[in-house]
Amino acid sequence: MEKGTKENPWELKTAPGTSEYTMYRDEEKGILVCKVGTTTLHYDLRCIEDLITMLEEHGDWMDLGAADEGKEPKLGTVEAWGRSLKNPVGGWYGLKKGFRGRFGMYVPPLLEELGLVELEHNAKNNRVRAK
Repeated sequence: MEKGTKENPWELKTAPGTSEYTMYRDEEKGILVCKVGTTTLHYDLRCIEDLITMLEEHGDWMDLGAADEGKEPKLGTVEAWGRSLKNPVGGWYGLKKGFRGRFGMYVPPLLEELGLVELEHNAKNNRVRAK
């Protein structure tokens, strides 16, 4: 069975390895569904390709900078890019108001699972770069 479907989601851990979650593609809706415990987050499906492209252009390690929606992310991080008016979607990749943050926490481990990036696994301040 193909991985990354509702029936067979990717089973992932955050970069520090402290939290487990699942993700799958919903092609019909064009979203990436992230389930963390009882919380469900949605990201625009194109975030996978867009993030890889940005990391390739960046050409070096980039801090993840994960932050909740209500908190300002550190500039120059994956999280800040995931909300920037200058990214390809012109704003948030997160789609559920109140749950649009944590892009830098949940999307990079998926890219690592797909073999597209290198991801650090320290207790704090993890970084990612394109392979």
